[in-house]
Amino acid sequence: MNTPKDTAAQKGFAESRDITKKWAKSFYFASLFLPKEKRYASYAVYAVCRACDYSVDNITDTSKSQNLSRIKEIIKEAYEDIPLTQNVALAFRETIRTYQIPKEYFDNLIDGMSMDLTKNRYENFEELHAYCYKVAGIVGLIMLKILGHNHKEAEHHAVDLGIAMQLTNILRDIKEDYSLNRIYLPRDEMISNHLNDQTIAEEQWNEDFRNFMKFQIARARKYYENSAKGIPMISSARSRLVVLMMKDIYSGILTAIERTRYDIFAKRVRVSMLRKIFLLLRILLKGQFMNP
Repeated sequence: MNTPKDTAAQKGFAESRDITKKWAKSFYFASLFLPKEKRYASYAVYAVCRACDYSVDNITDTSKSQNLSRIKEIIKEAYEDIPLTQNVALAFRETIRTYQIPKEYFDNLIDGMSMDLTKNRYENFEELHAYCYKVAGIVGLIMLKILGHNHKEAEHHAVDLGIAMQLTNILRDIKEDYSLNRIYLPRDEMISNHLNDQTIAEEQWNEDFRNFMKFQIARARKYYENSAKGIPMISSARSRLVVLMMKDIYSGILTAIERTRYDIFAKRVRVSMLRKIFLLLRILLKGQFMNP
């Protein structure tokens, strides 16, 4: 990737970096250990993914579909041989060309984001898994293209990590999502635990809810465990380090939820910078990222 400082693409990479730093603090922290070219490529991808997410979460209902369609068009144009005017779009085009990221990945991502325009409840985990695959598992495949790998099986485990992280986000953000009239929890599993929409609306932190959360966290951890099998298949030590950091930081959110006794209603749990540094040091001391 060759981006001289005076090019519009370079400005796009810088803008993408700023977007990532503002909205993805954990990823930005981990990304600092990537080689510069991979780091800035990941920022360009994140900026586009963030635009998709924002388009269905934080604007008026009448504009959501139009905005998502516009982002879909920007992605389409980036894959075509036509002039681009937006700096971030130019950085994105350079990234997808350098790392040969298939357009179908972003088509799937857009499809997943589009689900938020029409679907706000999930009947079972099969439905939820399909959603998580499109909005997060696909991101794992995109990042794998940038990081590099030496085994086809790595793709399966990259999807596992994306799904694990999305399930973690869902459990952390139950209260916030409900404020948007969304519940990303399998309805059949809620019912079997004597929970319903009213449980979330009234923030009923009872034994049934705690047992439900224990089960959901155990499932997410299974996905993290499966994802770890793919880390040795990633090509470089620095890329393996970053994936390990993201896995440990995000699974640390589950630990933080457990420490509150599953009371996600009281406040939004987070992994502190001190904890992130501790996790980094633990990974470095173990040295497990050094040898594939």
